[in-house]
Amino acid sequence: MDERLLQLKNPHEMGVVLGIGVNKTLKVAESFTRAFIANSMKQSEARFLEDALSRKAVILEYARPKRPKAKRKSKEGKGKAEVLEYAREKRPTAKRKSKALSAGEKRRLKVFDIKPEHQRYELFLPLNNLWKQYILSICNGLRRSSNPQLIQQKLLKADFHGAILTVVRSKCPSYVGATGILVQEFKHIFKIITKEDRLKVIPKKNSVFAVEVNGFVSHIYGSKFQYRASERSVKKFKVKGSIDL
Repeated sequence: MDERLLQLKNPHEMGVVLGIGVNKTLKVAESFTRAFIANSMKQSEARFLEDALSRKAVILEYARPKRPKAKRKSKEGKGKAEVLEYAREKRPTAKRKSKALSAGEKRRLKVFDIKPEHQRYELFLPLNNLWKQYILSICNGLRRSSNPQLIQQKLLKADFHGAILTVVRSKCPSYVGATGILVQEFKHIFKIITKEDRLKVIPKKNSVFAVEVNGFVSHIYGSKFQYRASERSVKKFKVKGSIDL
C-alpha cells in the first residue's frame, strides 16, 4: 500500500456516514469509536462490549528475578587439598559431618597412650570388679555344673577389658609370669597394668594367657586370638583338638 494513502485525511462523505466530523479532537475520536462499534456489531453486543471494556482491569505480569548461577570453579590443575576445601565450602552446614581420624592421625595425636600418672594398678580395680559382674551376667553365673564348652564359647566373644590376665606360656621367656589388669586390647597385643604400676605390652602371638573368674580358669591361645574385640564378638570360632603356640 502506498504510504501517501495512509497519510490522507478521511473524506467528508465518510465522516458524514459514520456520524463524525474531520476534526481530530478527543471527542471526535471517542464518537468515531462508538460509531464504529455500533455499525460493526449488534446493539446488545456493542453495549456488552462497552461495559466490559470500561470495567476491564489490566493485570501486570510479574516475573521473579532469576538468581545468577554461580560458575563452578574448574577442578583441573588443583591439588587434592584444594578440591576437598572447595567441596566443604559448597556443602550445606547442617549436613556437614565430622571427619573421623585416620589410624596415622590417632597415633600421631597419641589417642591410645595412657599417661604415666594414670598407670596405677589401684585405678583399674573398679574396672576389674565391673568386668567380673559382666562375665557372670553373660555366663548366667559360673557354677560347677556349668557346661565348660558353652562357657568357652561365650568367653571367646566377650570383652576382656578389666580382666586379670597371666602369661602362662610364651616363646619369649621374659613374658612368662607377667600378670595384671587388661587396660587395652588391640588386634595383636594386650596392654596390662601390673601390681608394680608398670604398663606392659604383651604380644598375642606365641603366648598363652590364663584368666580366672570365681575359681573358673580359662586359657587363651593368643595366636588364634588375633582379632579386635569388635571383630571377635561376631566371629565364629571352630573347635580344634590341639593348638600349638
